Amino acid sequence: MTAESSPTSTQTPSGQESVPVSILAQYIKDFSFENPHVPQIFSQMTQAPEIGVNVNLMTRTLAPNHYEVILGLKMEAKTGEQANFVAELAYGGVFTLPAMPEEATRMFLLVEAPRLLFPYARGIMLNAVRDGGYPHVTMHPIDFMGLYMANQNSLGTTPAAGAA
Repeated sequence: MTAESSPTSTQTPSGQESVPVSILAQYIKDFSFENPHVPQIFSQMTQAPEIGVNVNLMTRTLAPNHYEVILGLKMEAKTGEQANFVAELAYGGVFTLPAMPEEATRMFLLVEAPRLLFPYARGIMLNAVRDGGYPHVTMHPIDFMGLYMANQNSLGTTPAAGAA
């Protein structure tokens, strides 16, 4: 699935026009849904499974000012030690950014880009769980800024320091 958006400009709080950002494409790069114990699991479930979600981000430069961002999601449901289902998705987007400082580019790629991709990736994951025969599961929004800040703090730097 590709989706093109035309560049748009917005006004900053100071009244200056901000520079355009374009999403050139969004796509499923890799997707897997494993349902290993179906149909027996449905008759054996006496309690709601524990569901865990892991998030991973990868970025790479495709060309000057063109970047790929891959949002990786893994959702696993277990009852005790038995896996009910495992869903893994690598959902990507290609973004065009204007020239900006390296730290601003990094922050966009690790905070704003995944925030834009997440609703689509969440929909794919939740539809797969439903289509796998399970009742409705909720996946709450992810605080990508909080993850970015925590990652910067774990590196012993602040975001303004420009750590890689």
